[in-house]
Amino acid sequence: MFRLSNNLVGILNFVTFLLSIPIVWAGVWLNHHGASECEKFLTKPVIILGVFLMVVSLAGLIGACCRVSLLLWVYLLAMFLLIVILFCFTIFAFVVTNKGVGEVVSGKGYKEYRLGDYSNWLQKRVNSTKNWNKIKSCLQDSKVCKSLIDDGSNTTADEFYLEHLSAIQSGCCKPSNDCNFTYVSPTNWTPTGNTPYNNSDCNQWSSDPTTLCFNCQSCKAGLLDNIKHDWKKVAIVNIIFLVFLIIVYSIGCCAFRNNREDNAWKGHP
Repeated sequence: MFRLSNNLVGILNFVTFLLSIPIVWAGVWLNHHGASECEKFLTKPVIILGVFLMVVSLAGLIGACCRVSLLLWVYLLAMFLLIVILFCFTIFAFVVTNKGVGEVVSGKGYKEYRLGDYSNWLQKRVNSTKNWNKIKSCLQDSKVCKSLIDDGSNTTADEFYLEHLSAIQSGCCKPSNDCNFTYVSPTNWTPTGNTPYNNSDCNQWSSDPTTLCFNCQSCKAGLLDNIKHDWKKVAIVNIIFLVFLIIVYSIGCCAFRNNREDNAWKGHP
């Protein structure tokens, strides 16, 4: 009689195989129809993930249902490596996102962000000119400041100061509070004089919608704050996924033991 663990492994991997098909298709579609380099940037990771899931699920499906111990062993090895990688990434994500918090500004609804408040590892990633040029291009393509530009003509200074801006909007779409620029509109600020600024971001600011503060340290800090919160959410999801993977891995080990016992039994007259 076919054993329960083999059935469970077979069903789980059949579902995974079906899920891998749209993932691969999405990667191929992005590669041919991506409107920008930012969209195409996701192509390779998505395709690799889809192909990996497809191959591993096929190995598990055939290994469990057809009693092929070698394929089931390959499946278990891949699962073990995936568990180790996810565990390491989860710990790493908590460590590198442990530092950094927005600075509350008196009388303002938004916070301001300083690059030096975040982990050195994250700072090095965004301080790389090559990396930041790609990231900046993606931020500009995403039109993260568009809502401020569209609504800016009717927004008074008092109304703007009470706005709850996102970390990226606060860092990239307006000058730092240290600059003391005169407000014209949310993305249009006038320098008050030629006084040397304590904050180097003040010299980077431009009211040109394509420039704004995308070259500022505050923009990098705003991005890191966004990454910090996203990575923490991903890390929590990873913990749940790890528990699921460990359960599946345990069931797979039972199926592998069943295969070996059945093969040993068949080897006897």
